[in-house]
Amino acid sequence: MLQRRSRMIVALLATVLLAAAGCTLPTVAPNGSGATPQSGAQSPAAKAAGTANWQPCPDVPRDLVGRGAQGMSYDCAKVSVPQDWHQPSNGKTMSIAMIRVRSDKQTNRIGSLLINPGGPGGSGIDLAVYLSFGSALGGLPEQVTDQFDIIGFDPRGVGRSDPVQCISPQDQDANFGAPPDPVTQAQFDSISKLQQKIVAGCEAKYPDQLQFYSTEQAARDMDALRAAVGDDKLSYLGFSYGTLLGATYAQLFPTKIRALVLDGAVDPKQTAVQGSESQAMGFERAFTNFTNWCTQTPNKCAIAPDARKAVTDAIAAAATNPVKYADGRSATQGWIMTAVTSSLYTETGWTALATAIAQLKTGNAKGVMDLADQYAERNPDGTYSNLFDANFAVNCSDAKEVPTVAQIRQLQGEWRKKYPLFGATLAIGMLNCAYYSEARDPYPTGPAVGAPPIVVVGTTGDPATPYENTAELANMLGVGHVLTWEGEGHTAYPSTPCIVNAVDDYLIDLKVPQEGLRCPPQ
Repeated sequence: MLQRRSRMIVALLATVLLAAAGCTLPTVAPNGSGATPQSGAQSPAAKAAGTANWQPCPDVPRDLVGRGAQGMSYDCAKVSVPQDWHQPSNGKTMSIAMIRVRSDKQTNRIGSLLINPGGPGGSGIDLAVYLSFGSALGGLPEQVTDQFDIIGFDPRGVGRSDPVQCISPQDQDANFGAPPDPVTQAQFDSISKLQQKIVAGCEAKYPDQLQFYSTEQAARDMDALRAAVGDDKLSYLGFSYGTLLGATYAQLFPTKIRALVLDGAVDPKQTAVQGSESQAMGFERAFTNFTNWCTQTPNKCAIAPDARKAVTDAIAAAATNPVKYADGRSATQGWIMTAVTSSLYTETGWTALATAIAQLKTGNAKGVMDLADQYAERNPDGTYSNLFDANFAVNCSDAKEVPTVAQIRQLQGEWRKKYPLFGATLAIGMLNCAYYSEARDPYPTGPAVGAPPIVVVGTTGDPATPYENTAELANMLGVGHVLTWEGEGHTAYPSTPCIVNAVDDYLIDLKVPQEGLRCPPQ
């Protein structure tokens, strides 16, 4: 399952601006520990990146949401980076695309704020556009856009940056629609065969190349981008998987940091198994919070009072009689489970989930399929973004320790008992990396020696990056300061004024939040 950026921004813009597509959203980031940090070192390629050659690109926001934000200009550039930062002199390169959003009210400019939405596989260019619409629509506060250029970038292999594309739409459909908990051996073997096919196809298309999409390689790209935009030190806002990317940068280039905000923490020390179980726990807890909400506010929940039973009954019924959908698909168990997962990323998704499950009983699958397609980034014509292609490449190239297929089968049964709705699904989600056979490039795990204070933000009800990760990441870095939102959904900024004020004070004035600060729910 992905560790994705909050979809609140996308949902708001989709409603207000009639946006056609979503931003980024969630799979587990496996363990990596073994690369040697280069404290404060700036790579030769970062020095050689030069100044970005910016060109106006108003078509990007127009294509995404129909128009650009009032008072904002949009410029795009590409930076060439080594394919392999460990061997930069071999002449092979990749292209990293980025967008600069600049307010016409900008004064007292501090520099650039580099942003990453998570995934891995999410588009920072898309996120920069969504965030440019200001705080009234869930975007960045004006005090930030008035003093920073907002730099969104698509990491290597993502979106507009030489995208990894190796999973067919047919295989994507089969993967999302498959049983989330294949109990019989025949079902399990069928899903395993599909994962083998997907992995083999990607490895055949990118032989001996997938390792170059690792998190460490992308973190080194960030230093090239910092140099290209002309900043001596990096200001960065990373969500979800973006916290892992930021933490890796902090270990590699600690003295090149001005300010880092890491919202929705990944714990880099976790193995693939530990990370997957952590997400199973997080999503199970978030689903329980949803069901409690249904019980407490039945007038807002179409499947009250027993929402858990309604959801599990719907999944069970789909095993033998899935509701047909207008585009030829059926709302199978897998698609329903994808819809449930999608809805838990924001508290505002709870009402939509309840309504979608209730509609299934009337033979209407639209609500379920809409939620599922948002998560999967599936387009109306049946094509997909490359979110999950890139997600596979990054996660599996990062992974140092992965379980065997037999171990996954065993964990499936164990986790089903501990986490009834999500345990088996999260275990099955590790199959693709179990079949991955190319070289790996794990990221470093350790302190950011020489770095300034780093703010690590956690949400108590976060499903994808559980709150327990927050202190773990802060402690690992050695310079982390925990900021807590006692809210629901994935990531916190800019969801509530208390979080906004604390983060903005840090980004603008480098004022570290009060130790132990906990912001109340909305």
